[in-house]
Amino acid sequence: MTASHPRATLIGLAAVLCWSTSVGLFRSVAEQIGPVAGAASAFTLSALFVTLRFGLPRLHRLRGWHPAYVFGCGLIFVAYEIGLALSLGFASDRGQSLELGMINYLWPSLTVVLATAAGLQRFHPGLIPGVLLAMSGIALVLRGDGAFSVASMWANVQGNPLAYGLAFAAALLWPCYSVTARLFARGANALPLFLWGTAACLWIHFALGQEHALRMSWAGAAQLLMLGTLTALGYSCWDHGIRHGNLTVMAVGSYFTPVLSALAGAAWLQVRPSWSFWQGVALVTLGSLVCWVSARRAA
Repeated sequence: MTASHPRATLIGLAAVLCWSTSVGLFRSVAEQIGPVAGAASAFTLSALFVTLRFGLPRLHRLRGWHPAYVFGCGLIFVAYEIGLALSLGFASDRGQSLELGMINYLWPSLTVVLATAAGLQRFHPGLIPGVLLAMSGIALVLRGDGAFSVASMWANVQGNPLAYGLAFAAALLWPCYSVTARLFARGANALPLFLWGTAACLWIHFALGQEHALRMSWAGAAQLLMLGTLTALGYSCWDHGIRHGNLTVMAVGSYFTPVLSALAGAAWLQVRPSWSFWQGVALVTLGSLVCWVSARRAA
């Protein structure tokens, strides 16, 4: 282990802290600027900062990359980011935005399941309780303050089907992106292009949609700059960590993102989630860790 190795690992783990702020900031930016305009502005800034960090891939390099990565991963990435950002923006209130953000963190467990189904790793019986724990955690998150029942959870979802539909779609899309990238990326990095594509699609949606004209305030501009900077910084730190750090330590650290995200979101949005919400957060995190341990044992 070189002297720079532990520092690179810490830099990679800093990405987890950056991404943990996204739920609260996406919601507050949506309140200040608008759901679509806020997301479009945030991804424009992120794309600009990431491009300054990594640069845009040259044409001859793009031609050498697998089309399934460039187009397949690109479309999945754009759909994921739009689904997550708009689900938070379309939440009925700040408390619901925390629920929707937590649904997104089904992706670690689902990624292991999809990777196993795609033959990237062997099946391990521990995957079953891991996924069940994560799903039980989401059920507790959707429970709200009422009695635990399928009817109450369904009523909660039916109260805002668009936002919940986008959140569940995002939770499914990121595992698809991860597995597709694992199969076809082969060292390629088109992240700047993917972010620009996300921003472009959101601006087109804003131009063709019925959202009111872009409104901006000093508070909104400050939060937007913070969100764009932290998003780009998260990607940059993670990239540095996976190239030079300890991947095992980073993987374990990333599975605690739901807890950090819930804490950061609750503090930033000044909401007090129910006890069942925190129980759900704990189960989602535990389920993800069980899936990760099972995947390592099956390797």
